[in-house]
Amino acid sequence: MLDLTGKIAFITGGGSGIGKATSVVFARQGAIVHIIEINADNASQTAREIEQAGGKAFIHQCDVSNQQQVKEVVAEIGDIDILVNSAGVAHVGKADNTSEADFDRLYQINVKGVYNCLHEIIPVMVKNNNGVILNLSSIAAVVGLTDRFAYSMTKGAVQAMTYSVARDYIKNNIRCNCICPARVHTPFVDNFIAKNYPGQEQEIFDKLSASQPIGRMGSTEEIANLILYLCSDEASFITGSDYGIDGGFIKLNT
Repeated sequence: MLDLTGKIAFITGGGSGIGKATSVVFARQGAIVHIIEINADNASQTAREIEQAGGKAFIHQCDVSNQQQVKEVVAEIGDIDILVNSAGVAHVGKADNTSEADFDRLYQINVKGVYNCLHEIIPVMVKNNNGVILNLSSIAAVVGLTDRFAYSMTKGAVQAMTYSVARDYIKNNIRCNCICPARVHTPFVDNFIAKNYPGQEQEIFDKLSASQPIGRMGSTEEIANLILYLCSDEASFITGSDYGIDGGFIKLNT
């Protein structure tokens, strides 16, 4: 079950948070993991953990918003069986107080970064008449979240790209799905809270945790396990779908 032996996986943001957990879980299931990271230290640490556990991992320092860098990494790797678009950044702000610079920054990473990887990797999958793509969207794509204007915009775009790719390449035996996590406890979340709510860290953490009906944030391993399933042969009948993994946030908060 969920055997990825010999599968070549391209995981953006694969050195931290959900991306790291996905890299570790994929390697444990036999995949050859290529960690695509702008932070070389995070990538190296994750690769060491995988190798110490007997897995195979390679690191590629790459800014996914730069198409030329993505193109060069894809050419270096060659065949790619699985693409996981996990790299992303967040932002606090409404439409009237989000600066143009911040709006553009989120677009470049969260939207154009996904596009760049799709643009370069889909031709490889078409050539092989096989492939699986998993995009990380968010509950922000389907419900209104306070002060998350630009972030919600980007995740809505990711969800729309998912449906489009699934439709366009279904005859090429390429599956494309996305997941919509609610809040997940990662170092990114801790740093995000510390930066935006100094002095209120525990209060905000507890508030964010309690906003989910299940009463806590998700773990990166829980998210990675869903990604593993959707990228495995056991999910071969699933494409063009979005999966909430949200502790009941979407359905039970309404």
